[in-house]
This record gives sequence, structure tokens and C-alpha cells, in this order.
Amino acid sequence: MVTIVVNGERRDVQSSADTPLLYVLRNELNVMTPKFGCGLAQCGACSILLDGEEVRACITPVDMAVGKEVTTVDGLAARWAKQRKLTPEAAAKTLHPVQEAWVDEQVPQCGICQFGMMIKVTELLEHNPRPSDADIKEALTNSGPSPHLCRCASYAAILEGVHRAAQIMAGGDVG
Repeated sequence: MVTIVVNGERRDVQSSADTPLLYVLRNELNVMTPKFGCGLAQCGACSILLDGEEVRACITPVDMAVGKEVTTVDGLAARWAKQRKLTPEAAAKTLHPVQEAWVDEQVPQCGICQFGMMIKVTELLEHNPRPSDADIKEALTNSGPSPHLCRCASYAAILEGVHRAAQIMAGGDVG
């Protein structure tokens, strides 16, 4: 048994150390936002943050998460609230800016890839708060083991969502 921290909560895991983190999250801990896409780290649907860096949970063994913070889309709002030092009352009413932008821009179509996209975009904006279109395209296509794939081709909406999230994170008016 290992203990990992998922979305700020310590969780005991019964699965063997080499079990893919995606299976542990979904099947054992009932954290359903990381999706099973290809199972080969080639689509990005399973992406999570591990100590703030995007990893593909379908190929990451659970023992790689020991001693690190696992963040899924479920934990983004709390991550943002912690970074902003919001009161518990304010935190309870808060979405992460990426989540807010995804809703505002109506980015998702079928939704299978969107949780992975939101994780990657969160990582991007934490490292580069004012990305250009080229920076966004680079992050979503060349910075991981493979590009993040959207079979619905909602790439234009994703681009708008990233810019809107950056504005929200900067405290700017998004009117």
C-alpha cells in the first residue's frame, strides 16, 4: 500500500506500485476527470498535474506520485484558491480561471479531451501567464510525449479559452 496526495487529500492506495495512476484514480479513488483515451500517452486525455507538471496518467505508475501532489481538474479550483489565499467561503464559490474560461468560451464539444487540455493549459499559464498563439500551440503540440488531440477539432475555441483564462488570471477585464 502507498499513500498519495490527490487534490489536496491524502489517499491510501491498495493497487500495486506499478499500476498506472490513471487506473488508480478512476477505479480505486473514484476520481473520474482524467479520461482513458489511448492508453499509450498519445492523446493527452488522461493528463494530470504532478507537482505542477503535466504527466500522462495512463503510463505513470502510481509509485511515481508518492511524495508529490496530484492535481486533476477536480482540484484546480482549490489549487487556485490556495495560490490566491482565498478564504474558505470565497474558495467554495471559485472556479479556476481555466475552468471559468472553458465555460465562458463554451470550449468543449464532446469533452473527452477537455480535462487533459485544461490541465496542460493550467501548467502553461503557471509558467507563462501571457502566452502568444504560438506559445499555446507549442504547449499543446510539442511539449508532451505527444500532442493533445481533439477529435472534434475545437482548437479555435481552445485558443480563445486560453487567452480568456490568462486575462482572468491577470485580473483583467474580460468583458
